[in-house]
Amino acid sequence: MASEEGVVIACHTKEEFDAQMAKAKEAGKLVVIDFTASWCGPCRAIAPLFVEHAKKFTQAVFLKVDVDELKEVTAAYKIEAMPTFHFIKNGETVETIVGARKDELLALIQKHTTSVSA
Repeated sequence: MASEEGVVIACHTKEEFDAQMAKAKEAGKLVVIDFTASWCGPCRAIAPLFVEHAKKFTQAVFLKVDVDELKEVTAAYKIEAMPTFHFIKNGETVETIVGARKDELLALIQKHTTSVSA
């Protein structure tokens, strides 16, 4: 599996999700997961911004999980509203944002990518 930098990786199977998470953990990278749904207006509104962040913050891994497609992953992270963003370091959730909060999303990506590369 190639390492994709600067893109949002859509995970369509639990195996694909687990592989991306394991690869990021092994590399010591921050993972930002966007739990989204095709029918969710705020999710669609913030998606282009999430893509822009992925292009800018190449030292992090950006994953997209459709809650209707990966119910097992969604349940494991106890997702109750969309969009929800989980920030994962070394396999552990370090921050969570519920809602399309653009400024907070950027601030937390900056905060955690700075500490990753420091």
